[in-house]
Amino acid sequence: QVQLVESGGGLVQAGGSLRLSCAASGSINSINHMAWHRRSPGAQRELVAAVSGSHTAYYADFVKGRFTISRDSAQNTVYLQMTSLKPEDTAVYYCYVVGRAPAEYRDFWGQGTQVTVSS
Repeated sequence: QVQLVESGGGLVQAGGSLRLSCAASGSINSINHMAWHRRSPGAQRELVAAVSGSHTAYYADFVKGRFTISRDSAQNTVYLQMTSLKPEDTAVYYCYVVGRAPAEYRDFWGQGTQVTVSS
């Protein structure tokens, strides 16, 4: 069984920062894709940032220059450093991981962590 445990969400004022973490545990290895998605109230889930096994990062245009995604492959953990937060960044943030579990590649979602940015 594979678990994704997220942490780091909370309430912050506009212009502030938060750091999200997501640790994958259980029968998973060779994680090749780690990402953060978000769902704002009344909207569909959207990709925020992703990082490959070679640490190549991708960012949605609306977070470029403000958010940084990174990973610790030895710890099966992905981070999202969020700075210059805006009220429109308010959403539930979900961790997404693709890895071998245990023999075939499968994808997994975290339970979500709430980020609220006040104006």
